[in-house]
Amino acid sequence: MKIKIIFLSIMLFAVTGAFISCCNKDKTSKSADEIVLENIANRKSVRNYVEGKQVESEKIEKLLRAGMAAPSGKNIQPWEFVVINERTVLDALAAELPYAKMLQQATLAIIVCADTLKSEYWYVDCAAATENILLAAEALELGAVWTASYPYANRMSAVHKVTQHPDNVRSLCVIAIGYPSMKESPKDKWKPEKIHKNKW
Repeated sequence: MKIKIIFLSIMLFAVTGAFISCCNKDKTSKSADEIVLENIANRKSVRNYVEGKQVESEKIEKLLRAGMAAPSGKNIQPWEFVVINERTVLDALAAELPYAKMLQQATLAIIVCADTLKSEYWYVDCAAATENILLAAEALELGAVWTASYPYANRMSAVHKVTQHPDNVRSLCVIAIGYPSMKESPKDKWKPEKIHKNKW
């Protein structure tokens, strides 16, 4: 009887191990291009977060590294990033910005700014950095949404009021970030009619 129990235990362990191995293989069998393209397609604007669940410091660094990996004109890299994870500051921004009320739930915000003395086209470079951060957030299973401050003078002024950044620095946007509180699906934005070959 004991031998039968031992044999069955061994078989159960082997089957379980094979199942886990199979599941892991499915996850890792995707090619690098499939993983990247799937992440791009799955990116979505998330405005509802688990209140109080902090974004880990290592994930914050990954978000910032992704932002700084963006291309910029003449490689000037004019961007600056303000990282906000204090509740009082997040609430102050939510109160000042008309379309950033989701900051009341978010536990993290990254304000993408630039030194305007370094580049005339800072907002283009910052837009590329912002998209990288949004894609990184998707890959890290975080929810994020881009809320614009530029080119609205009142919104940029509101951000400046809270962060007190230098006068030569302007903010492009505030990215609200947190752990999603609900399952959300990306929008299918593929429209072949938007594509023009050789001529319009």
